[in-house]
Amino acid sequence: MAKDNLTAILYGINDIRLEQTPIEEPEKDEVLIQMGCVGICGSDVHYLVNGRIGDFVVREPMIIGHESSGVVVKLGQNVKNLKVGDRVAIEPGVSCRMCKFCKEGRYNLCKDMVFCATPPIHGSLRRFYKHAADFCFKLPDHVTLAEGALLEPLAVGVHACKRGNISIGSKVLILGAGPIGLLSLLVAKSMGASKIVLTDLTQSRLDLAKKLGADSTLLLRNEDSETEIVRKIYELFGEEPDKTIDACGAQSTIRLAILATKPGGVAVLVGMGASEVKIPLINALVKEVDIRGVFRYANDYSDGLELLATRKIDVKPLITHNYKIEDTVQAFETSKSRQSDVVKVMIHCN
Repeated sequence: MAKDNLTAILYGINDIRLEQTPIEEPEKDEVLIQMGCVGICGSDVHYLVNGRIGDFVVREPMIIGHESSGVVVKLGQNVKNLKVGDRVAIEPGVSCRMCKFCKEGRYNLCKDMVFCATPPIHGSLRRFYKHAADFCFKLPDHVTLAEGALLEPLAVGVHACKRGNISIGSKVLILGAGPIGLLSLLVAKSMGASKIVLTDLTQSRLDLAKKLGADSTLLLRNEDSETEIVRKIYELFGEEPDKTIDACGAQSTIRLAILATKPGGVAVLVGMGASEVKIPLINALVKEVDIRGVFRYANDYSDGLELLATRKIDVKPLITHNYKIEDTVQAFETSKSRQSDVVKVMIHCN
């Protein structure tokens, strides 16, 4: 096996370095993977620019990356679900499997969760990486490694739509046309939503949303009042949306999610922003709007893979930029540039 294990290590704010690290031996229930693709997530950029997300602080060098896929090259002695040569998507969070949350199927809430590239846990942006075999999902031959890497944000979209109980006939408002908002659009359509409207501050992202199947879009402007924005949303739907997904996490969009959702509807909060925000809580109470949080995903990789494998959705248009692992620093510069044409940056490891 090649000894080259070029690895992207975050040392601190705006300090990513490429270095060689040892190729690890898989434990008995793990597989060693020759990495194929790693997508850059907003959380990766947040760690790069701010050095922390909430209570998760980069205090020592950390290997970055968690949206990933690759090819199995070595098996732990107990592994039965995979074989050498299998192409896999990697679910980056490995839970304890034993606690109440895990046994109830809500393992994303496990207090002992080990999640890639969340301090102090190392991530997967390297040529070779080992991972728990039961959190690796075999890809069909017609699903690319790049699509496999996008299963991670797609799983967030799947989880968000499930939390919103989106189904046939749902009228869905999605706030934010970044990767999570766009993937939630694709999932909502596959679940039978009859009308979907996306909002964003960037017209090019709304144009992509239209190409992906959004029925209408709304470009938000700073000078628009909340009342005016809600009125425009109602005009686009012809009524009030019964499901809203906030894929931004800004105070302004959380407020919109509550204000715009119809009485008895559901507001799903996916985006993470400030730890405390001011919201129109009385509005939610008198309308009986259910406010539901989303934290990553649980049991959603298989469903996301089914959507990809059956070609019910196509995630490839979201990949706007591709880089080799040797160009990781430039890849992150592109991702954090906030240029209007940047949606998903993909790094190819081998």
